[in-house]
Amino acid sequence: MTSATAIASERPAWHASDAPVPYPDAIAAMEAHVAAMAAGTAGERIWLVEHPPLFTAGTSARDEDLFNPLGLPTFRAGRGGQWTYHGPGQRVGYVMLDLRRRGQDIRAYVHRLETWLIAALDRLGVRAETREGRVGLWVPDRRAGTENKIGAIGVRVTRWITWHGFALNVDPDLDHYGGIVPCGVREHGVTSLWRLGVTASMAEVDAALMASFPDVYG
Repeated sequence: MTSATAIASERPAWHASDAPVPYPDAIAAMEAHVAAMAAGTAGERIWLVEHPPLFTAGTSARDEDLFNPLGLPTFRAGRGGQWTYHGPGQRVGYVMLDLRRRGQDIRAYVHRLETWLIAALDRLGVRAETREGRVGLWVPDRRAGTENKIGAIGVRVTRWITWHGFALNVDPDLDHYGGIVPCGVREHGVTSLWRLGVTASMAEVDAALMASFPDVYG
């Protein structure tokens, strides 16, 4: 039997799903893994997925921010944040880390997620930034004086084990965002790598995420 001490010393296991994962299946799998981590019978995991088109509501989501003219499925996610979209062409990262050994500071954890995504995007030739009071990753268009969101973050922590994580727009159908007010922010839009002219494959995005992780998390 693998000891809890040995599990805690291992690096996170990475897994990328080839086919779109139904959202309820992802939640159930995460919940089970987080419980096993808390019990000391499983190690840290980073799970990279795509979902069928859908909307999820965080704990701060407002009913008036959902329009959903296409009737896409909606789910209460249990994570922090407001409404967000998931769909093909978007890389969703479910990050299950043990803050009992990485520091019991949720704000610092969110900051590290942002720093990690910024580093990964930099490897792909995109300079993203954070904004005070707005969680997530933003790409400024300085000539137009605007900025658009390219990455969303929504986390949940149970017994100091993290789950949920981030959503990075690679080449999703950006029109689907018209069904919500993304993350409750009305005055800015959304963008993607492909919209910015970076035609990276999902495998290339995954490689950038994996290569950047040790720089931030050790």
